[in-house]
Amino acid sequence: MIAVDSNILVYASRNDSPWHDASFSALATLADGAAPWAIPWPCVHEFIAVVTSGRFYDPPTPIEAAFAQIAEWLASPHLVLLSEGAGHFAALTEAVGTLHLRGVAIHDAKIAALCLANRITEFWTADRDFERFPTLRVRNPLVG
Repeated sequence: MIAVDSNILVYASRNDSPWHDASFSALATLADGAAPWAIPWPCVHEFIAVVTSGRFYDPPTPIEAAFAQIAEWLASPHLVLLSEGAGHFAALTEAVGTLHLRGVAIHDAKIAALCLANRITEFWTADRDFERFPTLRVRNPLVG
């Protein structure tokens, strides 16, 4: 199963992003397909925070539009939302401990741990920081 990072979600929803077309197409392939795909809950939260903040986009996305976009993704019959379960703490401990991560890097470790605990086969992101997790297969669907 493929999981999608918040940056892909952001780019797909913002027409003014230079990566909009590629992100929108990648998400449409997943949402319209027959195979299960996933979004980690922290990526949903981060999506809302980024698109509704004037720090990243001017004008920011109205909160109602951000939630409407999420509702569209949730309508995909094969979408799975990844949340913490019984194996999360062990996966997080391994992801953080083996790499000696601290501070803001814990956010990425949390997402990686969710993917690993849920047996995600590929994580789509434009964030190269996820490459530091050797057991997480990462792919940037925006590049050839």
